[in-house]
Formats: sequence, structure tokens, C-alpha cells
Amino acid sequence: MTQARNPNLKVHDVIILGAGAAGLMCAGVAGQRGRSVLVLEQARQPAEKIRISGGGRCNFTNLHTTPANFLSDNPRFCHSALSGFTQHDFIAMVERYGIAFHEKTRGQLFCDGSSRQIIDMLLEECRKAGAQLRLGVRISAISKADDGFVVDTDQGEFRGRALVVATGGPSIPKMGSSGFGYKVAEQFGLEIVPPRAALVPLTFDAALLAQFKEMSGVAVDAVVSCGKARFDEALLFTHRGLSGPAILQISSYWRDGQDIVIDMAPGTEVLAGLKQLRRDHPKQELATALSGLLPKRLARIIADAVAGPERLADFSDRLLTKVAADVTQWRVRPNGTEGYRTAEVTLGGVDTAGLSSKTFESRSVPGLYFIGEVVDVTGHLGGFNFQWAWSSGVAAGRCV
Repeated sequence: MTQARNPNLKVHDVIILGAGAAGLMCAGVAGQRGRSVLVLEQARQPAEKIRISGGGRCNFTNLHTTPANFLSDNPRFCHSALSGFTQHDFIAMVERYGIAFHEKTRGQLFCDGSSRQIIDMLLEECRKAGAQLRLGVRISAISKADDGFVVDTDQGEFRGRALVVATGGPSIPKMGSSGFGYKVAEQFGLEIVPPRAALVPLTFDAALLAQFKEMSGVAVDAVVSCGKARFDEALLFTHRGLSGPAILQISSYWRDGQDIVIDMAPGTEVLAGLKQLRRDHPKQELATALSGLLPKRLARIIADAVAGPERLADFSDRLLTKVAADVTQWRVRPNGTEGYRTAEVTLGGVDTAGLSSKTFESRSVPGLYFIGEVVDVTGHLGGFNFQWAWSSGVAAGRCV
């Protein structure tokens, strides 16, 4: 424990590191409870991830949010925060500010206008609560003092009775994100669940890239599975491999060396359909038959890979069964992901075993809190990660 170098410096009740979704939410709630709050942000603008999210319209929550939409080494950790401040609570806040929004699909809520409306709402909540915000702050050291914490920066030394780490994970580094929050946790003895990119496109090896090079930009509705995880959304072929909502979702479950299984014609009896075409159009080529189910380029690639007879009439039941499996049970092994550069979030983070699920305070370091993406709780695609930011920010803000 160290003494602050300037004992006459004002001590804030709360210092929050990070002016993102969780940090700003926490600042507003804590400030409205009469706490003196200082938010330190390294970027020149607050909430950059909110600004770029949802194509600039911010998918700010999901109507169907439940704990089942989140991954963590402790799946029960998220229950308390999600029930303490729900998606409906945040929607009510959005409505109080007169922000128009719409449901795009699957419960995903977006602003009718700009994501800037959500940022302005959070900043206004902070302003009304008297929370201070400092931007472009570079932190050089954090230490424990008798009266709380000392944060050394290029803008001077700041002291707080409580310290809230809301610095996010290393996903999308061009937004200034990093693993800084993990270093703070480790400094104070908290464990880290190894982080990795999540909600991220998957990549192919050279052989698969060569086979599917003509498919870049082509999308299909699909069901993608990995182990017990299963998502039925759009799939997109890219010049690096696979993307689209179904792939981003499954990426949070996929591990190196695993196969994913893809049904590119969900809800269709492909084998029965091919047998019917063999009876009705025996002279038809396989690629032509498959083009009724799939984009023409994909139908041609599958037909070429089968290397079967020219006419459907000459296909055996066994070979047609293989073709149907290639369409509905395409087993493919990605060779990696596109990494943090394009990952929407980070899986892993500060181990929840060291935190209170009700307050997000460290069990071993009183006054130290971790909220938002820096914690080992990661949502599915579709507004769930923002809801985690709101819920965890409110939980800490109510007690810090």
C-alpha cells in the first residue's frame, strides 16, 4: 500500500477507467446517488464502440435477453446483474429521451437515427449526475493508497476511494482497445480467463480458399453447428473464409482443430428432392439441380467436387446421398479466425470467481470493481453485449 504523493489532492468517491458503454452507465448511476465521480478515457472521444456499432445505428439491446445468451466459465454469474437491470429497463430509459428505435430482426433493437443518440443520452445522464469526464488520458501507474487508489496519468495524479475498471477487451484495436484492464486485474491478484477473439469471421487454409475463391460475397441461409452449439442465420463467403451472423455466433464456441457443420439448405429434404428430379428430369446436370437450392456458383462448386456422372439419371442412390450430405452436413475445419482486428467482442477476461455477482467488487481488494467486456462474460450477437454493459454498469453504480 502506498501513500499518495500529493495528500492535498481532491479524493473522488469513484474513479472509472473507460468511457465506454459500461463506464458511462456506471458513472451516471453512481453520480445520481450523490457520489463524486471521475471518468478517465484514453481516447479523444467517448464511447467509440457505441458510435460504430450497428452500422452507426447501435444495436443497443435485445428484447429476448436471458442468461442463456451469455458465455462464461461461471454461467450463473450474469443472472443477478441481468435481472437487476433488464433490457426493458434500458428501453424505458431510451424512451424517456425520446429516441426512436425499431426491431430489426430476432429482437435486435436499433436507433432509427444515429448511435450518437445513445452516446448523448449517456453523457447527459453523467452531466445531470455531476460526473466529470476527462478524455485523452494516458495512465502510467495505478496503486493502492490508505484512502483508496492512486491513478498516475499524463494529466496528473488522481485519487479515488473506489476504482472501477471498464476498459473493455482487446477487440477492435483501431478503437483504442487493449488488454489494459487485464493488467490491472493481475496487478491486484485477480485471475484472468485466457482471452480470445469472439464474434469474429473464420478463415480457410490455402486449399479451401482456392476451392471457394469464386464465392466471395455470396450469402446463404444456413444452420451452423459446433458441438452442441447451433445457430440458424445467414452465412457469408469471404475472400478469407466465412463470415455472416451464423459464423460470428459459432466463432464464440469454435476452438482450433475443431470442425463446424453447415446445413446450407435448412428445412429442405435435399435427398428426396434430388431423387424426384432424377425421375422427372433425368437428363439434368447436378449443378442445375442444385441451383434450385443454392446460389449457382455454390451449386457448381459442389457438383465439381462430387465429380459424378453428367446426368442425374446416372447417379446412384448412394451418390445422391453423398451430394445431399455435402449440402446439409458440410463438415469444414477453419484454420483460424480474423482475430481481434475484426472481432466484435472478447471472450474470457477477469475471472468471475474473484468478483461479487451482485456488486462486481473484487472479493480480495475492497473498492476495486470490474464491469463490462473486461469481465469473463460474453454475449451472443444481437445487442446482448451492450445489455451486459448496461446491466453490469448499473450493478456497480448502485453500490460503489
